Amino acid sequence: MENINNTRNTIIIGSGPAGLTAALYASRAELKPLVIAGFKPGGQLMDTTDVENFPGFVNGIMGPDLMDNMMKQVARFGTEIINENAVSVDFTKKPFTVKTDKAEFQAKTIIIATGAEANWLNLPNEQRLRGKGVSACATCDGFFFKEKEVVVIGGGDTAMEEANFLTRFASRVTIVHRREEFRASKIMLKRAQDNPKITFVTNFTVMDVLGENSVEGIKIKNNATEEESTIKAQGYFSAIGHTPNTKIFKDAGIEVDEKNYIIIKNHSRTNIEGVFVAGDVNDPRYRQAVVAAGMGCMAALDVEKYLADQES
Repeated sequence: MENINNTRNTIIIGSGPAGLTAALYASRAELKPLVIAGFKPGGQLMDTTDVENFPGFVNGIMGPDLMDNMMKQVARFGTEIINENAVSVDFTKKPFTVKTDKAEFQAKTIIIATGAEANWLNLPNEQRLRGKGVSACATCDGFFFKEKEVVVIGGGDTAMEEANFLTRFASRVTIVHRREEFRASKIMLKRAQDNPKITFVTNFTVMDVLGENSVEGIKIKNNATEEESTIKAQGYFSAIGHTPNTKIFKDAGIEVDEKNYIIIKNHSRTNIEGVFVAGDVNDPRYRQAVVAAGMGCMAALDVEKYLADQES
């Protein structure tokens, strides 16, 4: 493994809206950041088609185009980007160390912006139809389902929230849950049950998403009788949670909550001095590109102040 000896001011792990906004502010502050972007740079927006809720784009923009623009913008100000995966970190001593598949880097500060991944059922056609009616974010994509029928998969608070939100646009929302009982809180469940646009299909397992070029429905199986049937729908929303990308920090001393999201101690700081965090890896609530970008800005400004204080 190649050892990169020169110590950086900051290394940003992740290249979604949070990581790249952090890089933009850090590079403009002459911190010469290094972004470890991963093998698939750009984060979750690389799997998104139309983005219509990111400020400044009157007619919307394709997710990959938005991230490509952000990549070019940070490169313009001198950010170094490597398309390698961070595989381990050492936060026990300074400078901090980040290892990738190919090299080892050191830095005075770290910004963790590794994001989170939506959980999926891994159905045969689920990933094939992503962006073609399959989504994991109602607030991102609900607008595209005006007067359409959609299904929401899940039984927790997230599923109830997503379903209620989708009734603003969809003509009908069907919540499909594999059990009779729900994990959702009573108040969230009642809110969904009281919504005339929402119907419930319980004790059914989703077998597949149907459709050739777009979602046309789902195939389900009755858990009691094993009888299969279909539900007609033009939208499919997975609402079975997200998993933050914190695996490589598991043994690094970073404090996380019960769902493995990184805990913020003070603005963008973690429990380890000199290690900062931004974006969905800390945010189980909003999960929006614009929020992640704002958090990236905060982290970079906090890093700049931290380094200035260290030198004074």
